[in-house]
Amino acid sequence: MKISDLKLTVVGIPRHTGFVNKHVIVEVMTDEGVCGIGEMSDFSHLPRYAPDIRDLEAVLKSFLVGKNPFDLTLINKELNDNFPAAMYYYEKGSFIKNGIDAALHDVCAKYLNVSVAELLGGRYHEKLKVCYPIFRLRFMEEVEENLEVVRKRFQQGFDVFRFYVGKNIEADEAFLDGVKREFGSKVKIKSLDFSHLLDWKTAATYVKRLSAYDFEMVESPAALNDFEGLRNFRMKVDQPVSEHVWSFRQQYEMIKHDSIDIFNISPIFIGGLSSAQKAAAAAEVAGKGCLLGTTQELSIGTAAMAHLGSSLVNLNYTSDPTGPELYVGDVVKNPVKYESGYLLVPDRSLPGFGMELDAEKINTYRVEDLSWGGGVSVHQLQDRTSQTK
Repeated sequence: MKISDLKLTVVGIPRHTGFVNKHVIVEVMTDEGVCGIGEMSDFSHLPRYAPDIRDLEAVLKSFLVGKNPFDLTLINKELNDNFPAAMYYYEKGSFIKNGIDAALHDVCAKYLNVSVAELLGGRYHEKLKVCYPIFRLRFMEEVEENLEVVRKRFQQGFDVFRFYVGKNIEADEAFLDGVKREFGSKVKIKSLDFSHLLDWKTAATYVKRLSAYDFEMVESPAALNDFEGLRNFRMKVDQPVSEHVWSFRQQYEMIKHDSIDIFNISPIFIGGLSSAQKAAAAAEVAGKGCLLGTTQELSIGTAAMAHLGSSLVNLNYTSDPTGPELYVGDVVKNPVKYESGYLLVPDRSLPGFGMELDAEKINTYRVEDLSWGGGVSVHQLQDRTSQTK
């Protein structure tokens, strides 16, 4: 079997907040008639640049067409040579590699008539506990708005929430207090996620003040790539510390410095399912736990993570992939399913990711390119909102 063609389609899908995220749908065609699909998720984030989609398509075709899709090691070596790793988790090259690697896994699994989970080593989990995100509060009036989000999502079965913090400690404290008073033990806060906004000393003071409330872990509580700072923070707090993995060098440094307790692993940030498996294996060797992170993917990217997570023995913390719940639409006929706060792994009787593209939906959301519109502020990009306040 050989790769015969490649197609990239850009879609722009609004979130419920009004912010439109752009994603690239990947289709890899073969001479055997098997087509694999993948997703380059969420290009609408800092840094504020994006590739030309037709140029990217031509570049990818130049070294993919004619290859055997089962030669994943060879192809990923070429992808890494063409899109080198950077020490930043929103590096667009990682998004590109992830979409191609996912589509290749989908092709190979479909050819063998098995699910991607079987291709990755088999199923250890049939469902993954996930949390719903509460985005960063900048003003006190946003507290009640987000308590209403908790009420709505709790009714849908989500009982664990991830809370972005670090801009307004009074608002953060008021939100946590509201959750505690209204829901008690029925709702859990998985994490306080600082997203590298603060230095480790400031973050430690922040966490000390909020420790009157229950939360499972603290995420990204130091400046980007500050491995010693992460360790210093870890020694100061009682809760376990989590950090994203965005390159193997960065993961090595975190292991060497014993900086964290939990590796936050997502194919989009590390550059594909193949690399995510390696990162999870490194975590297991280092005696660290894992959770699956997210950039709020659509159903294709989320299904890919469900298959990955189903095969990991050290996936022992609540994960983040609830992206499809944040959007007003999707691009597949059969979106991923959530039940009682769990992401269900697509049935093993469905080959590949178990996802089928919906041409009508793709045409509805299709846009010409990944170019940026004007008038979008940094905080709108960070918090994915159309609000300008």
